[in-house]
Amino acid sequence: MFEKLWPALEHVDSSSGALGSAVNKTLDDLIPLIINAPAEAKTRNKWLERLWQAIADDGVDYLGPVGDRWGELCGSMETANQWAEELMPTLKSCWTDPNPGNYFYGTTACLSCLLVAGRHQELLDVLALDRKPFWHYRRYGVEALLAMGKKSEALKYAEASRGLKQPDSAIDRACEEILISSGLHDEAYRRYGLSAAKGNSYLARYRAVAKRYPMMAPAEILADLITTTPGEKGKWFATAKELELFDLALELANQSPCDPKTLTRAARDYLDSAPAFSLGTAMAALRWLSEGWGYEVTSIDVVEAHDRAMGAATRLSKVDAVSEQIRVLAEVNDNAGRHNAARQFVRQALQGRLRGYGDDNSPVGENG
Repeated sequence: MFEKLWPALEHVDSSSGALGSAVNKTLDDLIPLIINAPAEAKTRNKWLERLWQAIADDGVDYLGPVGDRWGELCGSMETANQWAEELMPTLKSCWTDPNPGNYFYGTTACLSCLLVAGRHQELLDVLALDRKPFWHYRRYGVEALLAMGKKSEALKYAEASRGLKQPDSAIDRACEEILISSGLHDEAYRRYGLSAAKGNSYLARYRAVAKRYPMMAPAEILADLITTTPGEKGKWFATAKELELFDLALELANQSPCDPKTLTRAARDYLDSAPAFSLGTAMAALRWLSEGWGYEVTSIDVVEAHDRAMGAATRLSKVDAVSEQIRVLAEVNDNAGRHNAARQFVRQALQGRLRGYGDDNSPVGENG
């Protein structure tokens, strides 16, 4: 499959990045299978020759992750050592050449082999030749120092890797791991815990931190994460809801824009179990809709938020008060400024409902 990736994808548009992400996910799943596959040295050497040719033929470095773990793919320290000897002259020549711009596609493969072969000081010496330190390479130096039992030096080496266009979050994760492995959980959390957390959503970021620091109170972790996104506190609403911190969730939902659809779904889910929370989220959804927030919203979204609010109001015996609040939200006046268009949209979506509130200014009410 690795041999066929580039020929199959060579003429496919990958500008969106989706294709590269899919390839990386596939490689992450399959590389361990090759590493752990039972095979005698002769067979594995044939695999390595075929894989190396595939890497050489790869036009856009799809197979970069294969080279990154080349030492492991070798299957033994002896084979890794042989590959290191073969690759190192080219790498040294590339990094010592006074002419800038030289590139060797076997760089990480060589570094990986030196690491697996246990040639740790030699690996550090080779990395010192690189005139423009690059974290993708220097991370092997961190691993070498850790293998040598030099955790303090590894931490300093990782910190010294920062700079222009270097991935701070990846460096933070490496530093965090060093401190955690040393039992320094408090320091790891304080220095790197929040910035190192990764995830494709705010809730995923919280879960990543909570998983690494189970000794900490969930509310404390969330409070710290919220401080990392000033002006965007509303985006932590779903996380607070998940933790059943309902008062905090409502506070977040009203402090900064929050997706109206997310709020309406919460109002639906908690209508029976927490009607006060349901009412608050539905009203927040209507508020942000009336101020023009929301992605691809329609009148159906407005009506649903309204109906969730009224459903909760009925359970709390607050129908009249909530009806008045909704009427005011949808009111178009000079003080609304730039929000008038959004309010008009909400008003038109709710015109049938507003008529029931005795709103003589409704567009429908004017016509009978």
